[in-house]
Amino acid sequence: MFRTVIAAAILVSLAGGAHAAGDAAKGKVAFQRCAICHRAEKDGGNGLGPNLFGVVGRKAGSVENFAYSSAMKNSGITWTPDKLSAYITHPAQVVPGNRMAFAGINNAGQVSDVVAYLATLK
Repeated sequence: MFRTVIAAAILVSLAGGAHAAGDAAKGKVAFQRCAICHRAEKDGGNGLGPNLFGVVGRKAGSVENFAYSSAMKNSGITWTPDKLSAYITHPAQVVPGNRMAFAGINNAGQVSDVVAYLATLK
């Protein structure tokens, strides 16, 4: 019985991890709604929002030549996949007072896919 419970827990955690990883190819497609404001090319400059190339691992509010809100500059965030997922889902909750007008993506699969895509941009 104990072994069965442990095996089930392992399978559930592996399945959850596989889903959380996202699909970068699907994320590139889903990112098109973000591309209205954000560029994602190396040395591509900024759009209405900051360039998101290399965002994973970057300190929030640190892209040169972008006018961030004080809230974003002072957030102390480093963009990990988990923090990006939370922000993409609810930007105003993660960084109250930020300037991004986008309300967020409420589909967890799409969020995971977008984060997986952003993680490829190095």
